[in-house]
Amino acid sequence: MRRSDDRGAVTVEAAMALPALVVFTMALVWALGAAAAQIQCVDAARAGARAVARAEPVAGAEAAARAAAPEGARVSVTRSDELWRVTVEAQAPGPGGMGLTLRAGAAALAEDTVGVTPP
Repeated sequence: MRRSDDRGAVTVEAAMALPALVVFTMALVWALGAAAAQIQCVDAARAGARAVARAEPVAGAEAAARAAAPEGARVSVTRSDELWRVTVEAQAPGPGGMGLTLRAGAAALAEDTVGVTPP
C-alpha cells in the first residue's frame, strides 16, 4: 500500500537531476572541443616551425601554420639566434571562447646553422 505523501517524489527527483545532467554533458562536449582545438594549435605550430626551418620564407611558414590552426588563430614566427620559434594562439571554441586562450609553440633549428661550428 502506498502512502499519499510519497506520490510524485520520483518526478521531482528526475526534474532536479535532469538539468544537472544536461549541464554536465554540455561541459564535457565543450572540454572535448577545446582539447581538439589545442591539438590543432600544437600541430599548426609544428608545421610552421618545420616550414621555416627548411628555409621557406616567413610568410610561407605563417601560411602553413594558419592552414593547420583553428579558425581565427594568431600566428607569430620569430628567430632567436639559431632557433626559429612559432607560436599559435586561438580562442577556445564556444561563445566568446569562454575566456580561454589556447596557446602552443614549437621551435626548430634553422637550416643555415646546421653543421656550422661556433668560433
